Amino acid sequence: MTDDQGVRWLNGVEQDAWQAYIVATLRLRQRLHRELTEGHAVSLADYEVFVCLSMAPGGQARMSELADQLGSTKSRLSHQISKLEVAGLVRRAPDPDDKRGVLTQLTEAGQALLDAAAPTHVRGAREHLIDLLTPEEQSVVGAVFTRVLEHLHDPDNGRAFPPGSPGATTRPGW
Repeated sequence: MTDDQGVRWLNGVEQDAWQAYIVATLRLRQRLHRELTEGHAVSLADYEVFVCLSMAPGGQARMSELADQLGSTKSRLSHQISKLEVAGLVRRAPDPDDKRGVLTQLTEAGQALLDAAAPTHVRGAREHLIDLLTPEEQSVVGAVFTRVLEHLHDPDNGRAFPPGSPGATTRPGW
């Protein structure tokens, strides 16, 4: 149904799908976060930083690219990276190819934490999502959210993910 302002309101099936998606993704992220914090004292947000860095070429990424991959603002990511740096889990250095850029890299301690936490995260991803889906549903979910990511990408970037980034291929560990 479209109103006089041109809004295509959601019908019952669409509304049910939208609400289920919103609540399920929120609860899924909360559950994965809780499992990681209880098992390894690492937040889901920090774990995601570690995964992106571990999969980046040379094990390091520019802060701007990392923010884009994580769907974060540069300011929020900079604050997060500062805390991880103080904890000895990442290090930052000037980008030798661009003096304005900053590279972030996992330290040995950060890699060790990622290695320890990854099985917990993957078990949670399987238990709370992947194993609830048939192989066909997994393919559909992958195709749907790839399409959503492509739709939402920054038009100035020209693609959803830079080549070689975790989103450009499969995301083991996510």
